[in-house]
Amino acid sequence: MKKIKKEDVKQEVFDLYDAYAHNKLQRREFIEKLSVYAVGGITVASLMGFLMPNYKDTLLVDPQNPELDSDYISYESSKGGGTIKGLLSKPKKSEGKLGGIVVVHENRGLNPYIEDTARRAALAGFITLAPDALTPLGGYPGNDDEGRTLQRQRDRNEMLEDFIAAYEFLKNHDNCNGKIGVVGFCFGGWISNMMAVRLPDLAAAVPFYGRQPVEDIDKINAPLMLQFAGLDTRVNEGWPAYEEKLKKFEKEYVAYMYPNVNHGFHNTSTPRYDRDAAELAWKRTIDFFKSKLV
Repeated sequence: MKKIKKEDVKQEVFDLYDAYAHNKLQRREFIEKLSVYAVGGITVASLMGFLMPNYKDTLLVDPQNPELDSDYISYESSKGGGTIKGLLSKPKKSEGKLGGIVVVHENRGLNPYIEDTARRAALAGFITLAPDALTPLGGYPGNDDEGRTLQRQRDRNEMLEDFIAAYEFLKNHDNCNGKIGVVGFCFGGWISNMMAVRLPDLAAAVPFYGRQPVEDIDKINAPLMLQFAGLDTRVNEGWPAYEEKLKKFEKEYVAYMYPNVNHGFHNTSTPRYDRDAAELAWKRTIDFFKSKLV
């Protein structure tokens, strides 16, 4: 079987995967459309294997890192899904109380990439909580396809309440200084934007390629850092109107557009990952949180 290289894959293939990952294509239709690009020794099966997440070989932080206290906890979300499971992480050695970060997953539950991201943020000097909004349905099922199916069974506004409850949990945690930020990816980017609308005391929000709120933007108090993928036309189409309102209401924000990268460029587990853009975006994110939460 021919080994597939990222540079040999047409952009249309990544666009198809994006449509599939966001429930715009059913699996059968995705495979049928993908077959058009199975040429020159490349099979549909090899293309599918190339596109699907690889968590085993792509984590950046050892889950057993000796510098971290990282374990699962449960907290109450009375307006959302009830008792919610989350990964709570913090550095073992720290002076004083820490700024808190809620880390919000994509549209498939708390998968290993999001857990890895939460641990990375904790290693940078924060206490982090990465909730699993699939908890009421049994939690992340171990693969993203089933995770997306499960997440479609929950109302997104109810899930928003679960992440707002995570904010409250962190804010009142003994190891937290009370300053809470949020970072989220895709669906989590929308949640991050909406938490900024809903929470007047939110200290910072960093949505990665997230859908934008359409109303109550005047209620935002949190400074925003907005991260966009240049090739992500689906999400980017809403940005000009959002920026216009942010300017109208004189909100504090900075936005970065990373050229020639796909939606999901920060996710290490798929070939959409772009190391240069991801590392730059992450450095900007951590520096932003250090300026707002410490």
